Amino acid sequence: MILKYSAEEKCYIVTVPDLPGCMADGENPNEAYENVKIVMREWMETAQAAGRPIPEPTFGQDKF
Repeated sequence: MILKYSAEEKCYIVTVPDLPGCMADGENPNEAYENVKIVMREWMETAQAAGRPIPEPTFGQDKF
C-alpha cells in the first residue's frame, strides 16, 4: 500500500498497486487505511465473482 497526502483534495489517499484501481481516502491516515481495507475486500469479491484472478502480493519483492 502507498499512503500519500493530497493537498488538492485535502485528504490522505491509499493506493494498492497489486490491485489495479484499488484506492481509498480519508481525513487522516488511519481513516484512509480503514477505508482501503473495505475497498480491497470489495475488489477481491468482485474479481472472484467475475472469474478474474486475484494477483499475488508483491510485498517483499523488488517490484517497487
